[in-house]
Amino acid sequence: MAETAPAPSTARLTGALYLGTIVFGLFAEVGSRGSLIVGSDAAATARSILANEALFRAGLAADLAMLACYVGVTTLFLDMFRSVHAGVSRMAAAFSLIGIAVLAADTLLLLVPLRLLAAPPYLAALGSSQRDAVTLLALKVHGDGYDVSLVFFGIYCLMLGWLVWRSGFLPKTIGALMALAGACYILNSIANLAVPAFARMLSPHLMDPTLIGEVTLALWLLVFGAGRRSKRDR
Repeated sequence: MAETAPAPSTARLTGALYLGTIVFGLFAEVGSRGSLIVGSDAAATARSILANEALFRAGLAADLAMLACYVGVTTLFLDMFRSVHAGVSRMAAAFSLIGIAVLAADTLLLLVPLRLLAAPPYLAALGSSQRDAVTLLALKVHGDGYDVSLVFFGIYCLMLGWLVWRSGFLPKTIGALMALAGACYILNSIANLAVPAFARMLSPHLMDPTLIGEVTLALWLLVFGAGRRSKRDR
């Protein structure tokens, strides 16, 4: 089957949604929770969330926006790469949707701090130190759930990289960058979940290729769209 390049408007919509996924995700993880969680200090973390509840809730809303954008991205990529390899395109979409479902369920843990720290009467049996400890535990488990979801997203990025490489309507370099991003996601997440001691030995820059690859793909689609490339460029 001949590879069919997507319409420019479709390619640019995909790029815009992908960029939205990245921006919302970075705000939620770095701009919101990253600025409020104080290491392993439960009391300080609780005070930080209470003092900046609007920012914490904004991060939760950003998570939902990110997931909505990524559902759109997954659907559009499924159609975009169907002519490259229908089977791989469907399988990639399945891994992406599983990752989205895991992360959506994981987001429920972010409601635990808001419920606990509000100290409603039915939680009177729990002291403030206990509520603080459970709050930090919920945030830590949320981070573990994020790692689980990124294993599926990593596999998705690997497959997406292969599809981009084979497509003929996007640069092979972007395909290679996406495959590298997927490998980094998988290595980092499995190390965090299965071998924490090894994970602490990994370079803090291990995840840099994930941002580079995904931003490059999103901006290319947004700015240039996708078009048939010459045989020499394939």
